[in-house]
Amino acid sequence: MAFYQFTQTQKIPASIDAVWDFISSPDNLKHITPEYLSFKVTSKSGSNKMYAGMIITYIVKPLLGIPLKWMTEIIHVKDKKYFVDEQRVGPYKLWHHQHKIEAIEGGVLMTDIVTYIPPFGFIGAIANSIIIKKKLKEIFDYRTIAVEKKFGVFDK
Repeated sequence: MAFYQFTQTQKIPASIDAVWDFISSPDNLKHITPEYLSFKVTSKSGSNKMYAGMIITYIVKPLLGIPLKWMTEIIHVKDKKYFVDEQRVGPYKLWHHQHKIEAIEGGVLMTDIVTYIPPFGFIGAIANSIIIKKKLKEIFDYRTIAVEKKFGVFDK
């Protein structure tokens, strides 16, 4: 069983507080997800900030407009440092996503590390090489642009 890892970093010209407030709010996920995915948070957590144990449910349409239910659990949170979500129900056999931020000169370095195992064994491995890893890159490239629109472009 093969697993894969995707990492993306972004420098953001903003304060730790501003970036943390934005990325740690489940309501902001729709602002950093491509519109064609029709991403919608369906859970009502009663909190606008992530916390360990929080369950977030979504509907997303990643392929041919077919709605897919996805559930993640926030398993770790260290305020203004990182949080980690893991898929509980969804398209992957394993999905573990680390969101880390750290202060740097002139702003914040944000790092996303996604470790995943596609479904369907050998077929999933083929799908990863043809579709999945490219879609992940496309989604995170979109997020980079969305974050730049929100906070500006890091120019150092």
